[in-house]
Amino acid sequence: MKQILFNFTLSLFFSFSLHSQSGLPESYFDQRLIKDEITRAYILPEKIVWQSDQGNQHVMNPDVLLQSFKGQLSTSGKGMCVMRSDSANQASILLDYGREIYGGIEIAAAIRKDKRPVKIRVRLGESVSEAMSDCGGDTPGMGSATNDHSLRDFTVELPWLGTVEIGNSGFRFVRIDLIDQDVDLPLRAARAIFRYRDVPYLGSFRCNDERLNKIWEVGAYTVHLNMQDYLWDGIKRDRLVWVGDMHPEVMTIHSVFGSHPVVRKSLDFARESTPLPGWMNGISSYSLWWIIIHRDLYLHQGDLKYLKEQHAYLTGLIRQIVAKIDENGKEELDGGRFLDWPTSEMPEVIHAGLQSLTAIALEAGKELAEWLKDEPLEEECSGALRRLKRHQPSTSDNKQAAALLSLAGLIEPDRASAVILKNGASNFATFYGYYMLEALAKDNQYSKAMKIISDYWGAMIDLGATTFWENFNYGEHQNATPIDRFPDSSTFDIHADGGAYCYVGLRASLCHGWASGPTSWLTAHVLGIRVVEPGSTVIQIRPNLGNLNYAEGSFPTPFGIVEVKHVKQANGTIKSEITAPDEVQIVR
Repeated sequence: MKQILFNFTLSLFFSFSLHSQSGLPESYFDQRLIKDEITRAYILPEKIVWQSDQGNQHVMNPDVLLQSFKGQLSTSGKGMCVMRSDSANQASILLDYGREIYGGIEIAAAIRKDKRPVKIRVRLGESVSEAMSDCGGDTPGMGSATNDHSLRDFTVELPWLGTVEIGNSGFRFVRIDLIDQDVDLPLRAARAIFRYRDVPYLGSFRCNDERLNKIWEVGAYTVHLNMQDYLWDGIKRDRLVWVGDMHPEVMTIHSVFGSHPVVRKSLDFARESTPLPGWMNGISSYSLWWIIIHRDLYLHQGDLKYLKEQHAYLTGLIRQIVAKIDENGKEELDGGRFLDWPTSEMPEVIHAGLQSLTAIALEAGKELAEWLKDEPLEEECSGALRRLKRHQPSTSDNKQAAALLSLAGLIEPDRASAVILKNGASNFATFYGYYMLEALAKDNQYSKAMKIISDYWGAMIDLGATTFWENFNYGEHQNATPIDRFPDSSTFDIHADGGAYCYVGLRASLCHGWASGPTSWLTAHVLGIRVVEPGSTVIQIRPNLGNLNYAEGSFPTPFGIVEVKHVKQANGTIKSEITAPDEVQIVR
């Protein structure tokens, strides 16, 4: 019998070591075992924002929650944070983890006399207001927090001498309430579980304006958090592949992370889940953005094999788009007609935007067809572009419309700038603000664009943002309560009191990848790094420092890192130092 057991153990050992690189026998799960692409890390709270009492009666020794914890409880119950509620007082504590993260929270409950589970409530919040709020309703204000897309408000039981993991969502603040009364709840830790892709920041940006440096970093971090299983729009809400919203994110990824599989994975998901003649996400402009993203992806990464995989779908989609242009060159796209939420009730602006995006997408399609050596498709795009340019919609004095019309070549750049610069950062938008900046660059308005970046995106940072938001009305910042403070009845609660459409009040996302435009814009236009040939084989470097004294940074390519440093000389000229891989040709 001993020999039989030994032989069985030896056989099992060889099954583990020879047939499974993961350390598990292949037969254990067959094809059902899917490894997570995401890294987990733990973060201690940075500070205690608030607790329900200061008298050491209901929340005792709370500072222990700020102390290092190795993840293992012991049988010692000394030195714990102890919470105790009664009929008149609920023990509560609000923790700040210092910056927005995606993930959950691990609560470690220490040993206690009573072994029965203890009921607590946990609320995750992107702002203090959200963490302190209840769920319910669609009206602005404290009651407008939701559990849409990801739960943020939980009632759970903690075990005796054990840990519980709660989440996942996007949050910075956590409130913990002890629901059960007349019991002592000793807590050793409340660590955030940070879920992220462990990828290096290959791109960088530095200049003598620290505000611009911070904005570049916050934009990069915003997109990084949204690089989850797929490229999401938001980590709390809109945890979906919204193709139109992806374009600013993808441009940021090119500038910061270089090639990353999450981009292709998300583009392929959109294609596979949208058989023609459907429109991606049910919105015609989002299929236009799919073409534009593929053009920019091939330009930066140069993977012809991957591009060829898109050929059949691309051809069908382009022909579908061309069929929606009337004989006078006017777009007649069906499906959802949408640019962004601020313009969603402006049909003339939507038409101007769709006319422009159709032209931009067909120009991208023409380039893709050329790279694919598909002359008939290239000619179809060229013919449709000639028809489109017969029709020139009005800007309607709208910044979104003006920006897109300029980028499509349907109006002169200076005409667009006059609309975009009117009242500065007022009526800018987090999503289409990127294209407003691009239109200003087309008109060489670099200093004014940097001023708007500093004013508009910088105002979010002034209000406590560590990631950029789904929506921001610039005029609201002047008398607003920052997200890391308790609401003041005499001020505007920047998270709870505003919003519209799908982002009313606390439902609004404070980490939305579409708001990251300044990151790629500063790299492209201040550092002056623009890819001009597929695969980043030729890069143009033409810096535009505006009022800056210097700017330096790096840019990832498939061949390695391009590094630049630009210093303004006393006579106003710029001296540049550039290093690049041998495979990359630099043109000035």
